[in-house]
Amino acid sequence: MTNREFFEMVMNGEVTEEVKAHAEMSIEKLNARNAKRASRPSKRSVENEPIKANIREHLTDKEPTTASEIASGLELSVQKVSALCRQMVADGVLNVSEVKVKGKGKQKAYAIA
Repeated sequence: MTNREFFEMVMNGEVTEEVKAHAEMSIEKLNARNAKRASRPSKRSVENEPIKANIREHLTDKEPTTASEIASGLELSVQKVSALCRQMVADGVLNVSEVKVKGKGKQKAYAIA
């Protein structure tokens, strides 16, 4: 059965065992393709790994540090550092806390977990 025949039969409300089998097979193919895609890191993720290592090195044996301080030390954008630090917190590599910054109020600060 072709996909066109499958969709035409579904549109017409003709749900036979053949249609169900085709749908199951298509779902299995989708699941296999998604699992394969999920098992490989993305290009951007691979590019970010050295930056994450630099962030870890920058934070070694230091007090909690804000993303803007990390960014200025590594010559990166604050947005990039913030995003990577959030990922590292989710992975359990960093801890996050709030610190008071004079003139700016409370900001998130990161430290090695």
